[in-house]
Amino acid sequence: MCTYQLDVMRTIQFREAVCEAMSEEMRRDEKIYLMGEEVAEYNGAYKASKGMLDEFGPKRVIDTPIAELGFAGIAAGSAMNGLRPIVEFMTFNFSLVGIDQIINNAAKMRQMSGGQFSMPIVFRGPTASAGQLGATHSQAFENWFANTPGLKVVVPSNPYDAKGLLKSAIRDNDPVIFMESEQMYGDKGEVPEGEYTIPLGVADIKREGTDVTIVSFGKIIKEAYLAADELAKENISCEIIDLRTVRPMDYDTILKSVQKTNRLVVLEEAWPFASVASEITYMVQERAFDYLDAPVQRITTADTPAPYSPVLLKEWLPNAQDVIKAVKKVLYRK
Repeated sequence: MCTYQLDVMRTIQFREAVCEAMSEEMRRDEKIYLMGEEVAEYNGAYKASKGMLDEFGPKRVIDTPIAELGFAGIAAGSAMNGLRPIVEFMTFNFSLVGIDQIINNAAKMRQMSGGQFSMPIVFRGPTASAGQLGATHSQAFENWFANTPGLKVVVPSNPYDAKGLLKSAIRDNDPVIFMESEQMYGDKGEVPEGEYTIPLGVADIKREGTDVTIVSFGKIIKEAYLAADELAKENISCEIIDLRTVRPMDYDTILKSVQKTNRLVVLEEAWPFASVASEITYMVQERAFDYLDAPVQRITTADTPAPYSPVLLKEWLPNAQDVIKAVKKVLYRK
């Protein structure tokens, strides 16, 4: 369950929800600080830290050089010394420069130190494609980080979830990978005026249905909503589950839904091999095989680097029509 104070709802942008979460937590705990490229003087590459330098000063909102390996290492070391860093990567494509510090230090230090060091770090920034940015700026690494014991991986799809999950991530004593989207920063949604958090590891049923379960996360879930609206015109009822947290994954919510609908489609904006969808498919066939009335269908990007051409990019990305075809396939309808 979410914990919050009942209060007035207001409509804000995704970037504002992120900024509010960080600012509220930094007011609550002076050990928290933010660092990354352009987070201070420029108010963030996507304006997700707007006004934070003015409020908290240059010792707690820190512009870094273009050196992800360096400032990821600073975050790991400072966390071991009692601070609680938030690291912004301009995109998670650039996190690969600092992935040694994330995988080999942040994720493993608690175990390797016998519990002497906790690693309360949030690594956050945009994931996946954001238009014509080319192959090296259009990658989704949720499954990479989720493959690593010691890391938690969060991928919100709307402002309400983003704020509540980010506050929980910042309070967590383990490293959290918090993945956003350049194409969602301007999205608007209702967010409470008062304090609230959303626990990590709890999926959310965004739309209840009876005929098929669709599991997704992040910005690509919008295609599931579009598909469900179209399918409803044909009296096909879709249940849509937003994972919100990829690791730890809320298998129970998925399994209960599949036991009700008997059919599963997984929608993910990532390559198919060893994907999050592959993990979900395995767990469902292991723990709910007898409930399935059709093979599980997964929808991913094409198994190639992202193209630059807008025509090819449109074909590369999953879309609502792909979801409709998959749903009809598991329902044995044309």
